[in-house]
Amino acid sequence: MLRPKLPDIPTLPTTSNIVSPQHSHAPVPSAGRTLTPWVGAVAGVAVVGVVLTALLAAVAVTAVSVAIAAVVLRSLVNGAHKR
Repeated sequence: MLRPKLPDIPTLPTTSNIVSPQHSHAPVPSAGRTLTPWVGAVAGVAVVGVVLTALLAAVAVTAVSVAIAAVVLRSLVNGAHKR
C-alpha cells in the first residue's frame, strides 16, 4: 500500500564496437622491511611486563599484610605480658 514506485531503468543500446577500458596496475614496491616479525616480540615484551608488574604488586600486598599481622600479634603478645 505505501510502497514507493521505483523509476524504470532505461536500457542502453548495445553496440559491438564499444571497447571497455582495462586498467592494469603495477604492483607497488614495498617501502622496506615489514613490521610483521617485530609484532610478536613487542607483544611478548608487553605480556612479560604485565606479568612482572602483577607479581610485584602481589609481593607488595603480601608484604603489607604480613607487616600488619606482625604488628597485631606483637601488640597482643605485649598486652598479655602486661596483665
